[in-house]
Amino acid sequence: MARKRKEITDILVEMGALKPANAEKAQTESRKLNRQVEQVLVETNMVSEEDVTKAMAIQYDMEYIDLNKNFLQASDFRLLPADVIKRHQVLPLGEENGKLRIVIADPNDLETLEALRFRLNKPLETCLAVKSEIKRHIDRMFAAEQKSIDDLVRQMSLDRGQSIDMAMQKSKEGDEAPIIRLVTAIVTEACKSRASDIHIEPMKDRVRVRYRVDGVCAERDNLNKKMQNSVIARLKIMSGMDIAERRLPQDGRIKMAIDGANIDFRVSSLPAYHGESVVLRILRPDNVKIGIQRMGFEEEDYQRFKKIISRPNGIFLVTGPTGSGKTTTLYGALAELNTADRKIITAEDPVEYNFAGINQCQVRENIGLSFAKILRSMLRQAPNIILVGEIRDREVAEVAVQAALTGHLVFSTLHTNDAPSAITRLIDMGIKPFLVASSIQAVLAQRLIRTLCDQCKQADPEPDRRLLQLLGFTDQELAGKTLYKPGGCPTCNNSGFRGRLGIFEMMMMTTEIREMAFNRASSTQIRKTARAAGMKTLLDDARIKVISGVTTAREVARVTQAEGIMADI
Repeated sequence: MARKRKEITDILVEMGALKPANAEKAQTESRKLNRQVEQVLVETNMVSEEDVTKAMAIQYDMEYIDLNKNFLQASDFRLLPADVIKRHQVLPLGEENGKLRIVIADPNDLETLEALRFRLNKPLETCLAVKSEIKRHIDRMFAAEQKSIDDLVRQMSLDRGQSIDMAMQKSKEGDEAPIIRLVTAIVTEACKSRASDIHIEPMKDRVRVRYRVDGVCAERDNLNKKMQNSVIARLKIMSGMDIAERRLPQDGRIKMAIDGANIDFRVSSLPAYHGESVVLRILRPDNVKIGIQRMGFEEEDYQRFKKIISRPNGIFLVTGPTGSGKTTTLYGALAELNTADRKIITAEDPVEYNFAGINQCQVRENIGLSFAKILRSMLRQAPNIILVGEIRDREVAEVAVQAALTGHLVFSTLHTNDAPSAITRLIDMGIKPFLVASSIQAVLAQRLIRTLCDQCKQADPEPDRRLLQLLGFTDQELAGKTLYKPGGCPTCNNSGFRGRLGIFEMMMMTTEIREMAFNRASSTQIRKTARAAGMKTLLDDARIKVISGVTTAREVARVTQAEGIMADI
């Protein structure tokens, strides 16, 4: 019969690291939160991470390794593939008697141990070490890889007066020129970091490189000012821009294969005071094919959404600022409706993603091919469904309304802060109120919020009560709920967040709201009526995601900017 392991709290009490009263408290909290007791002990600062690891080593009869005193040889790192070390956060400690010794942080993680045995196909001998120390050693050993861009910058020979042409050509050894390798490294690293944009921004004495990850810009590096013209010239050549034109804005596209995936980049250059600013928007086709259900809709709004897009005619508007996921939502709707018995035509500026079975038209203002002209022409193509990239002016709005009233289902976007404001915005554009009232079927306002990393999110024992009150949480809502806070791990680049979800405000056009639109009611009055009819606001939807442990209250406050909250915290 297997010997029952001693409780870790009992071991810690015997070690003198934990008081008996705290041991009982930790066990209770562990059951309440459904988390391992050792996690609760560390998160609540009852015991240090080192003492917990030593106790686990005793509990599982394993060797404890103090990584502060044991020097790991660089040659040992060759015993494991780099991707295994990074993914599973383990350290190789040499080989003895045909067994590979590895350092792990959690003996309960049987899934990782089985994956390692299967991948390595050799017997393992496991030792325990503090998780944060394992991570520190891995970060240090792979620091050279993380600083590849910095190394390339230091290797650049442009500082010695090398011309752009010389920088672009291959060296005698056949390797790519430093400037080409530098630009490729920046683009590749940004893609692997899940960035949505790369910003190359000339300053007075440097060139700032920033990545936007999960909607937040982070500075990656500062290049020498002497590299500015070469880096920008390389990007313009790759994207098909005129390298000699520096006075006017330009647009271009780049296609690159990164890690076996074909990725498109939409490139924009803008003449600024210290030189041309270049932004690369990273377009990943998989991002707009995630499906409506995975966008973040609560079940009630999801059913409403499906009901609206299945109607035969009318206008469905999606509103929100740039970067709020409007395109993803509209493409998700079109993907649901894209069947052989429906004809779908889009007018976009620009066409970012190509979809099979959909006729997509690119706006070209320089030759007079505007939204309005494409719209009028596409109506003669007998479509069932029309997508207009954006309603920018009265002319486009009038054609969209006429299309909706003549039996077409029209999707489009508008830049307003909330759903009710879309009604007053169209009327302010010059569309007659009775046309707005009769053509609009629903308006969806949305934002994107960062979601907590599943690998490292932690229970928040003392959430900011003042912030929760400002966001409208009541004690009744929070009773018995566990809120979470960001941690930090290699999976999320130590940010505590990984990925984003939508928060939504779905306003269905009821008879009462149509009458209010006809009578030119204010957006405030329309909003009040819509809420009385059951509309959840952006903040209401966001609060649900906080309570369910998807995100944090501070992230909601940052994104919604509700009632000037961020100014008060």
